[in-house]
Amino acid sequence: MNDLVAQIHEELERKNAVLLAHNYQRPEVQDAADITGDSLELSIKASHTDARMIIFCGVHFMAESAAILSPDKQVVLPRFEAGCPMADMIDGPSLVAWKKDHPDAAVVTYVNSSAEVKALSDICCTSANAVTVVRSLSQKKIIFTPDKNLASWVARHVPEKEIIPWNGYCPTHQKLTPDEVLLAKRRYPNALVMVHPECRPEVVDLADAVKSTSGMLTFTSQSDAVEFLVGTEIGLLHPLSKLNPEKKFYPIKETMVCPNMKLTTLPDILSALKNPGRSTVRVPDDIRQKAKAALDRMLEIPKD
Repeated sequence: MNDLVAQIHEELERKNAVLLAHNYQRPEVQDAADITGDSLELSIKASHTDARMIIFCGVHFMAESAAILSPDKQVVLPRFEAGCPMADMIDGPSLVAWKKDHPDAAVVTYVNSSAEVKALSDICCTSANAVTVVRSLSQKKIIFTPDKNLASWVARHVPEKEIIPWNGYCPTHQKLTPDEVLLAKRRYPNALVMVHPECRPEVVDLADAVKSTSGMLTFTSQSDAVEFLVGTEIGLLHPLSKLNPEKKFYPIKETMVCPNMKLTTLPDILSALKNPGRSTVRVPDDIRQKAKAALDRMLEIPKD
């Protein structure tokens, strides 16, 4: 494996490429990456590099976001078929029809969505800043797409606005149940419970902290607690343990695995570097400009 990683880094240097890996990727892929993190965080950081090529170890919408923010760079998704079921739960025509039903509502779209859907939105949000984004808007009615669970999280924090959720969800987070959380708490009574806001509301109700993946990394580093139950895709346990080797992390549910996030392997990365044309992600310029405007509006909002 060390030889394979060395070959990857030689090819990265030869191609003037930067290797990105999402927090849910396989441990060996994360360890080989130049930058790891949340999906949009990765795209933003890559846009600030001098690299001519971005190798994105993630899923399709993430690579699209990188292409939106870095139109001058070639964006390569090593496993081109790696998609996101939640992002696929809404498309452009569906959103256009929904907007007609609610003409006075602002459209807030989670970054876990296609470029086409972002382009039809007023503003984007992440799981970390969704509440702040919705609060910043003047409209009292908010169409929130595609994640109904993140919409529920926003609604409880911004009760003065009417949140109209699309019926989408992340299958990996949706499978976590309250009974499984309670069972894990009995098994590890001293552990703090962290869950992602993509989890269903009744699971969120049982959590000590509700955080994005980057938020979980920050929270655990700053917390005095030494044991944590983690309610998100199990790939996050690797960076959590690397960042906090003196602390213990337990998956609430060991089968919280995103099959798409686990597709990419080290041989896939090397193959993509040698033949990038086969897996280059492109966003048509008219869509790119509109989607970028929705992302830029989000980035202009002051952080809490």
